[in-house]
Amino acid sequence: MSEPCASAKAVHDMRCSNYTGFKARLGGSDGTPAADASKSDASDTAASADDAAKPRLSLFRSGRDLQRGMASWYGPGFHGRPTANGEKFDMYELTAAHKTLPFGTRVVVHNPRTGKEVVVRINDRGPFAKDRVIDLSKAAANALGFKSRGQDAVVLREVLPPGRGADVLASSSASE
Repeated sequence: MSEPCASAKAVHDMRCSNYTGFKARLGGSDGTPAADASKSDASDTAASADDAAKPRLSLFRSGRDLQRGMASWYGPGFHGRPTANGEKFDMYELTAAHKTLPFGTRVVVHNPRTGKEVVVRINDRGPFAKDRVIDLSKAAANALGFKSRGQDAVVLREVLPPGRGADVLASSSASE
């Protein structure tokens, strides 16, 4: 196992082999306030290990990471036009274009910068820009908090079926 590099690249660049992700600026994923910045790095790693053991509170359950990269959004010029699967594109629905995922697939799109997540349904092909992994509808980009930016780094995760492991989550939250 390689030693984590001390450069800022490991924290902010997803291409770095030691990429650790972004910490939420305003609070943790469970809504608790973020750790005090005056604490040492040792306490941060202990807190992050505790956070990993807690189940994440969310309306949907996400599984393994599928892909990391840049996302962009599209909308006004394509609204009402047919998508690659034949339905009319509605920029106010939570849909997305992906190069290879099957139509109808639902994925969790997580924005590490804002800490927001949204589930989108793949209904189109794209993006056609070289450096992008997914094109989101205007509504999805707005929900993730990057509509005004135009593009942002995201993590695509699989959506787990509702029945898979629900007992484990219920028992772990009941024991707290």
